[in-house]
Amino acid sequence: QVQLVESGGGLVQAGGSLRLSCAASGRTFSSYVMGWFRQAPGKEREFLAAISWSGSSTYYADSVKGRFTISRDNAKNTVYLQMSSLKPEDTAVYYCAAQWGRALRSYEYDYWGQGTQVTVSS
Repeated sequence: QVQLVESGGGLVQAGGSLRLSCAASGRTFSSYVMGWFRQAPGKEREFLAAISWSGSSTYYADSVKGRFTISRDNAKNTVYLQMSSLKPEDTAVYYCAAQWGRALRSYEYDYWGQGTQVTVSS
């Protein structure tokens, strides 16, 4: 069982940056692939990025490649999403998630956080 709590959301101007954090409970955090998703009002949830258990491999959606960076600190049980060059269309609730035993490119996750709101003003 893994519990996830996101933080770091807020209001930012277009072109700005923001770093989201996701703190995980449980001793086996380092065993999980971690991912970030987002959901804008009226839209389906969208995959953004994933990182392997060791942090050595990452995978990004084309929509955020080059602007967002996922990283993790297993000693702190935390995964991050550094977002730069933000656009109004990045406005959404951002979720972190954890999965075990599937490929890095799988969109199927087992545990989810409650989400944090990111609003990008134009």
